[in-house]
Amino acid sequence: MKTILIASILISFLSSLIFLPKWIKKCHKIRYLWEDMNKLNNPKNVAASGGIIIVLSFIFGILSYIAIRTFLISPKYEPNGVSISIFALINVVLISAIVALIDDFLGWKSGGLSIRMRILLAFLASIPLVVINAGQPEVSIPFLDSVNLGLIYPLIIIPLGVAGATTTYNFLAGFNGLESGQGIIILSFLSFIAYVTGHNWLSLIGLCMVAPLIVFYFYNKFPAKVFPGDVLTYSIGALIASMAILGDFEKIAVFVFIPYIIETFLKLRGRLKKQSFAIPNKDRSLDMPYKKIYGLTHLSLFILKKFKKKVYEKDVVYLIFAFQIFICLLSLIIFKRWLF
Repeated sequence: MKTILIASILISFLSSLIFLPKWIKKCHKIRYLWEDMNKLNNPKNVAASGGIIIVLSFIFGILSYIAIRTFLISPKYEPNGVSISIFALINVVLISAIVALIDDFLGWKSGGLSIRMRILLAFLASIPLVVINAGQPEVSIPFLDSVNLGLIYPLIIIPLGVAGATTTYNFLAGFNGLESGQGIIILSFLSFIAYVTGHNWLSLIGLCMVAPLIVFYFYNKFPAKVFPGDVLTYSIGALIASMAILGDFEKIAVFVFIPYIIETFLKLRGRLKKQSFAIPNKDRSLDMPYKKIYGLTHLSLFILKKFKKKVYEKDVVYLIFAFQIFICLLSLIIFKRWLF
């Protein structure tokens, strides 16, 4: 990876650093604010849909990367078809972001888009990857040789992957810093996987999202000044799926997604109607919202209460981060032979 390409990551970082505070200020001015549900009396004082700045910063970084490759670096530097793959990835992220932004504007308390509509639109967001026939249709099945799925891969597997990652990444949310922090961990790890498997360009694209997410995290962590909204969670999920497909490391991506698979089953236990939030107390500590566990935030709170008398929002978030990092490190051990 040539050093000059790192400028793309810097552009993404600086874009978010410049425009995110302006977005927060504008949201307060026009009263586009959301409630902080894990605070007593749910104060409505946090800037909404800040993820739109992160998505734009990501796009600025990617476009600058393409410009640098086109005008300053020999086209022989990277394989043919990379530009097509990049534009397909951008379209997947942007379509997902637009769908999510509509849902943000409609408001989750008002029902937003219906679950069926969100899933349908998430499937449609995969079309750019389908039409370029992204990824490799050959998959290895335990105890069997590699199987070529043919058209099943682009027409079924890719849409399922994009829709699944996009919608389920949105499930594990609701705590200050959780969504952005998880995005930093997962995308940093997948960028590393892309690099060690020879997909340098894909690694840089992942880092173009990580860089603005780092800026966002410091505004989004407890006490949050801005919320990501579905526009960010859908975009991160779409990027994770796109990187896995284009980099041919779907197995690792699925393994890394274990916390979200668990979250999905727990949410289904509550018929997708139970919220991830906790019950806040005057001293800012949290209590279990239900007698049963309907999400990883509830499970984390339940576990922490076994060791601490008072559990706070940051404690729950950090425990989930630790679990996600453990899953990433475990995947290196499991897939060591394939990677190295």
